[in-house]
Amino acid sequence: MPYVATYPAAAPERASLDATTGTLLLEFGVDWCPHCQAAQPAIEQALAAQPALTHIKVEDGAGRRLGRSFRVKLWPTLILLRDGVELGRVVRPLTVDEVAPLLAL
Repeated sequence: MPYVATYPAAAPERASLDATTGTLLLEFGVDWCPHCQAAQPAIEQALAAQPALTHIKVEDGAGRRLGRSFRVKLWPTLILLRDGVELGRVVRPLTVDEVAPLLAL
């Protein structure tokens, strides 16, 4: 699945993510966040090298339960899941060298 450019308001349910088979990348943030905007080129470039990886952007913020269930505190936070289990995370990446090792897990 290719890079996703914007954070949709609708988020998947935690139970569906926990039950997912395969590997996927969750990206928590919001479109107006300067840290999220600065990270986008690195995330897009790293994902280009992983075309089979599912990328799901999740709009986060006050009252958003999914981010709290993953203990997200800063944006953007990238979390790699395999079969519903967290393998690793990167917080506020700025370079592809910060993102690529996560995607290689």
